[in-house]
This record gives sequence, structure tokens and C-alpha cells, in this order.
Amino acid sequence: MKLPRDLSGESLANALEKLGYVVDRQTGSHIRLTTQQNGEHHITIPNHSPIKIGTLSAILRDVETHFELTRDDLINQLFY
Repeated sequence: MKLPRDLSGESLANALEKLGYVVDRQTGSHIRLTTQQNGEHHITIPNHSPIKIGTLSAILRDVETHFELTRDDLINQLFY
């Protein structure tokens, strides 16, 4: 499944709330999110619009690994 190409950092942060992530803090143009589900996990995302596709791919790969999901399952949970 294709990644969304026009996703902003804020939109990604809102989508990740479905997996239990909450905004921990924001410093400049970077947002740090934390979840306690499936163990504690932190990610930092840039609050850019749009997020570069390589950056988005790396963030989603980190989330996939933490929740032991496939890319398609994660995209379906977050964006559909």
C-alpha cells in the first residue's frame, strides 16, 4: 500500500494517537510522541508540511517494529 504523499507532521501525530501515542513535548519544529502500549516507546517527528517520504517511511518502520505490525496493517490502522 502506498504511503500518503501530502501528510504534515501534525496530521501524522494525530493519526498516531490511534495507537496510544501522546504529544510529550515540542521543541522548535519537532514533536516528540510517547506511548505506553506494548512497552514505552518514543518517536520524534518533524512538524513539516509535507513530511519527506523517506522520513515518513523511517518513522513508520520504527512504529511497525514496536507494535510488531506489517506496513499494510499499520497504514490501514492509521489512515483508513
